[in-house]
Amino acid sequence: MPENETAKGPNPPASNAAWAEALWLPCQVSFVVWIPRFTVGDLVRLRLQSVVDSHRAESTEIEVELNGRLIGWAELESVGERLAFRLTELA
Repeated sequence: MPENETAKGPNPPASNAAWAEALWLPCQVSFVVWIPRFTVGDLVRLRLQSVVDSHRAESTEIEVELNGRLIGWAELESVGERLAFRLTELA
């Protein structure tokens, strides 16, 4: 989602007064990408700009976590030279 675009849905939280005070709270979004046969040796050899092959197709769904809790699934996509995600399902 572009930086200047906001999430829209059937009832965006911003339209609900009960959410108004919580919208500024920070949260951490994580993506779970399983890498088969990844070893401690592989981890130790990682350097800046290392590329790790996940053996997954670009459109394969991955888990999306918010503050460590599963909230849904997404697909990774290339957008120019950036990697983006498209939320496909909420848990």
